[in-house]
Amino acid sequence: MATESVSGTAMPNNQSRPGCLALLRIPLFRLLAINLAIGACAAALLVGGLLWLNPGHLRDLIFADHSGGVALGLLLASFLITFGSAAMGSAIMAQGRKEDQDRRDGGHGSQLAVRELARRARTR
Repeated sequence: MATESVSGTAMPNNQSRPGCLALLRIPLFRLLAINLAIGACAAALLVGGLLWLNPGHLRDLIFADHSGGVALGLLLASFLITFGSAAMGSAIMAQGRKEDQDRRDGGHGSQLAVRELARRARTR
């Protein structure tokens, strides 16, 4: 699909958009961005919960220091990297699972295993 520019030449729509938005049109990058956001939310909830529950006087230790923001930033960044990469990795690994289930009559995994074992027993 092309649009006419002022000079009258055709210009594709995706060139008029910024680079970041153009990346989100690619399904793989969109999948990774969504799951990174999910991991970031989980990390923020965990850090907030740790500060709220104050296990081992963690909140007191962080805010007693004159540079507590650095410690809080490092804690949040480490959880963000951990949970973001875990969410993105699990999304990539689970990507082909739906296609496999659709090819096998759409049953549950345990039912498919029972059918497969019964089929193997009959062929022996």
